[in-house]
Amino acid sequence: MTVALRMFVLVAAVLCASFPARALQAQEVEARIGRFYDDDGWTAYRLGVTRPLGGIVRYQVHADVLRDLGGSGSLAGPGLDLTAFRTGEGPYLVAGLSGGLGSESSSEFDELWGSWSAGAGYDVFPLSFLSVGAEGRWRQVSLGRRDGFEVALGLSLHLGGRRSADPETQVPAGAVPLHSKPTPQAADASPARTPQNLTDSIIATASKAMGRPYTYGGTGANGEGFDCSGLIQYSYGKHGITLPRRSADQAKEGRKIERTVRKLAPADILTFSNRGGQVTHVGLYLGEGRFIHSATRGVQVSVLSPDDPYGRWWYKRWVGVRRIVQ
Repeated sequence: MTVALRMFVLVAAVLCASFPARALQAQEVEARIGRFYDDDGWTAYRLGVTRPLGGIVRYQVHADVLRDLGGSGSLAGPGLDLTAFRTGEGPYLVAGLSGGLGSESSSEFDELWGSWSAGAGYDVFPLSFLSVGAEGRWRQVSLGRRDGFEVALGLSLHLGGRRSADPETQVPAGAVPLHSKPTPQAADASPARTPQNLTDSIIATASKAMGRPYTYGGTGANGEGFDCSGLIQYSYGKHGITLPRRSADQAKEGRKIERTVRKLAPADILTFSNRGGQVTHVGLYLGEGRFIHSATRGVQVSVLSPDDPYGRWWYKRWVGVRRIVQ
């Protein structure tokens, strides 16, 4: 094992050890490889752990190794990145600092170096617990006054999808199974509702979450954000209707409705798919062509229309409708 690789493993182990197991829930572990274009070029390796900071901002603590393509120099050390809008599939902004020990011309780690970088990236989710991303940023390194463009490809494992208290099976406190009868205590706690009043209440609950951030695996517990299916489960669960945790499973609940806007009713669940196959996103229909959902920029209202500048993206991926309240 080379000195650079040993140092990389050591720094990565320290970083991972600094996060207790519970802190890793609903977070991402990312491995990345890239190219830093300066003179002959450097190969860049990274292993990092990403966590939410607040709102649309996340941070990543990582271990880096840069190897001169000529084989004569190595740099290694820890770093910190801040990202904006990296809360789901789509584009994001990134800026970071890193530093450590290394050498421009040998395998000896006897010189200090520091670096700053800034750029943008894009993530896609081929699987619910796995994302693939591409990133480009401008980097400046103090050692040798190097600067240049860096491109990288990364693979992220989203640990929140397999937490011990699996969000795919969690339901809000007090929820009643869809096909079961409420207990006498639950029946006494709230007056009977007509279907119309019930749909209004479900929509009101979802609307109160407007502006909450998108959080992978988020169910709204303790004031946290939501993912798309978490918002739907939360909105129905608050009114005694239990739905599955995953969007693909929610797409099998209730009664299938014809996929046309004029057939929709308030509180219908709209289902979407990036590739026309398994459902990957869900939203709650509000009426008048509008629906509420948790997407990259948090809980928001979109228009289900091929003529709306933002809504047409969702309209093209709209694959179905499920009616829960008859």
